[in-house]
Amino acid sequence: MSFDASAREGSGGTPLDTTAGLDVNPGVPRRLVVVKIGTSSLTDETGAIQPESIEKLCAEVADAWAGGDRVVVVTSGAIAAGLPILGMGGARPTDMGLLQAVAAVGQAHLVGFYNEALAAHGLVSGQALLTPGDFVSRQQYLHARQTLRILLELGVVPIVNENDAIADDEIRFGDNDRLAAIVSHLVGAHLLVILTDTPGLLTADPRLDREASLIEEVEAVDHDLESIAGSAGTSRGSGGMASKLAAARMAAWSGVRTVIAAAARPNVLADAIAGVAGVGTTFVARSSRLPARKLWIAFAVGAAGAVKVDDGAREALVARGGSLLLAGVREVVGDFGEGDAVDVAGLDGVTFAKGLVRHPAWRVRALAGRRSSELPSEVPAEVVHRDDMVIL
Repeated sequence: MSFDASAREGSGGTPLDTTAGLDVNPGVPRRLVVVKIGTSSLTDETGAIQPESIEKLCAEVADAWAGGDRVVVVTSGAIAAGLPILGMGGARPTDMGLLQAVAAVGQAHLVGFYNEALAAHGLVSGQALLTPGDFVSRQQYLHARQTLRILLELGVVPIVNENDAIADDEIRFGDNDRLAAIVSHLVGAHLLVILTDTPGLLTADPRLDREASLIEEVEAVDHDLESIAGSAGTSRGSGGMASKLAAARMAAWSGVRTVIAAAARPNVLADAIAGVAGVGTTFVARSSRLPARKLWIAFAVGAAGAVKVDDGAREALVARGGSLLLAGVREVVGDFGEGDAVDVAGLDGVTFAKGLVRHPAWRVRALAGRRSSELPSEVPAEVVHRDDMVIL
């Protein structure tokens, strides 16, 4: 697996100026913002696009551009938009081929609304449909980054979506929250704004607890937060608060501040950019940024299995930054292949790291616990090299 490990840097290790050459107001700080809006915030109960929702978002995007900031829009809604056009209201189909065809119809309909709404403010939009393959391959990653960068330099508002017409269950992001976090890393954004149909992350499910209140700031995402996030989205969308929390964590590890807020809130984008208190839930960016390749390993690649390690191996990985050796493996879960991503857990079963394995599962099982001196000379001792591992 190849990836650009310095995607946030240009030559000499300096941050990329992703807005270089843009015609902005002098003296106004230039910020690059990625804003993601979900299906439930764009459509009615039948799945039909609500033009006023897109018009509101585009008006706020236009205001940001007028103030010197630049905005990339990540939008959901292609499949949901295509269903009513094809007379397929009701339950969402489960056949993958049919869903891909619906997405092809819906995406054209969806982007047409964005074109019209942005044109009303004198802005031009440019569609960019991405798949995970565009981020796994270093060459594709650089092409995607260049395309978005040039669009911004031309004064074009990029409208990004997953390419649902060709993606399948084996090669898809699964939700646009995670895509938005990866795009934030890709373009070197200062801020990620995730717009949804709730005010932000609440202390409990408001449908079950009337005393639920907004959590205004999160320093770090932990298991307690994940447990209150839940998992249910709407029937028209693919995500829920859990996916948004995962995206916020991913962005934070990229050094990107994230705000989860209500799409219907007046001036929500401007308030999120300005850091207005109570606009939603703000996730503080980490001071140290995870390189692009390790970000992909940690958050964008699904684990094909897991290995449980002893306490000595865990200490070597966490405290000393070492590689995971066969000697430290105590149990293998799943049937992964060489190069797959696996979770690394302690004997208590709690995952604390993730990495790309250098051996298939059958070989790790056969050689688990053996020291380097006990291995055949042609067999590497590392199960996961430290360069291919992220401590979570």
